[in-house]
Amino acid sequence: MKVTQKKLDDGTLFIDAVASTAEVSNALNNAHLAFAQQMGMRPEKDKTVAQAAEERMGIKDLDSVVMNQAVEALVPFAIDKTGVIPAFPPQPEPKTALKRGQTFQFALHLTPKPDYELTSYEPVSITVQEVSVDESQVDAQISQVAERYAEFVADDPHPVRKGDSCLLAMESYENGEKLPGLTTDARTYTTGAGLMPDGFDENIVGMNVGETKTFTFEGPGIDDEGNEIVETIECTATVKEIQKKVAPVIDDAWVAKYMPMYKDLAAMRDDIRNGLNRQLSGEYENYKRNLAAGELAKRFKGSIADEVYESMSRNLMNNLRAEVEQQNMTWDQFVEQQGGEQQFNMMMMMQTRQMLVQGYALDAVFRHEGLVVSDEDVQEACASMNPQNPQGVRRQMEESGRGFALREAAERIKANKWLLDHAEITVKDPNEAPAAE
Repeated sequence: MKVTQKKLDDGTLFIDAVASTAEVSNALNNAHLAFAQQMGMRPEKDKTVAQAAEERMGIKDLDSVVMNQAVEALVPFAIDKTGVIPAFPPQPEPKTALKRGQTFQFALHLTPKPDYELTSYEPVSITVQEVSVDESQVDAQISQVAERYAEFVADDPHPVRKGDSCLLAMESYENGEKLPGLTTDARTYTTGAGLMPDGFDENIVGMNVGETKTFTFEGPGIDDEGNEIVETIECTATVKEIQKKVAPVIDDAWVAKYMPMYKDLAAMRDDIRNGLNRQLSGEYENYKRNLAAGELAKRFKGSIADEVYESMSRNLMNNLRAEVEQQNMTWDQFVEQQGGEQQFNMMMMMQTRQMLVQGYALDAVFRHEGLVVSDEDVQEACASMNPQNPQGVRRQMEESGRGFALREAAERIKANKWLLDHAEITVKDPNEAPAAE
């Protein structure tokens, strides 16, 4: 991407950018994939997303549908070329049409992130709570291991109730064709666990041990074209026994048989305790960093532009809505849980300001102390976003043109670590009686 920039009298930057034909094609292709994911379209062999969209949804020109998303995807690349971190995402101003096989020209008015100062750069003072792994946490881990090795054994016979586990023999057919996945001589099944459609459970509940029953139930399926359909399945099921789940007693003999890498139960507990301590150590470090950053934020001075507030608030709200959707909860239900709309909006305002002020305060420390970000610092920033796949985070951010955002994150983490390293820390004994107010 070719980028030219000019600093204006008001301190903003005017950026003129020209995306190559390859960059335009890549942005449109990525927008196609995002559209497919949003619409729940499954990939089809030997078919592009555009072809699938036309067949299923009658969209003859998918490029025109996703054009705005493609333009927005090109903006970060132009920003990254300038080496400037924006105060908020600028809106693109297209100068030419976005079409495959053609270059695309657009302009940006970019407001650089302001440099704020602090009232003091002296070390911060924080008081932290002393923490340690409790044996009850080790016990809980042992219980989880026992649960994973639990077995189903025969229980006293009685009619199947909702929530019961039972041993089933079953044969299932669809249009006269046997379904191997729903045919078995003996399989443990728990009613009400959502493993089968409600129609199946309704027929199993109430059956007695030794009883055989033939019935039909409806279940979800996919036709030859990939469309979701409702299938009718004929099933013959026999309840062979009522079962109960029995977890083993974890002792030295059990450890010797199933966990031979440990000398005995005590060694297993030691390993679990060490793992919990490692996890707690990382969490404790983050806890102290947050305390130090919160204390530093009290020294912030200056005003924050409305556009910055609005942008940060919008990002927080979008992330929050996505999390709420994953929890199968409506937005209205979530807001009500937070104490209602007024209290929720107040909370969001405070959280937005807190995040902005802490970030700007850490920026000030980074500049004041002359800190420099290394490749190792960038890796640490990626690990903070996704500990399981930091390399994937780095690749994704750099390939999407958001290297500037990654650099900002690395600078703030570096500043936060420096802040904590030089902080005056008081450790409070958890057994200490609270001070009188």
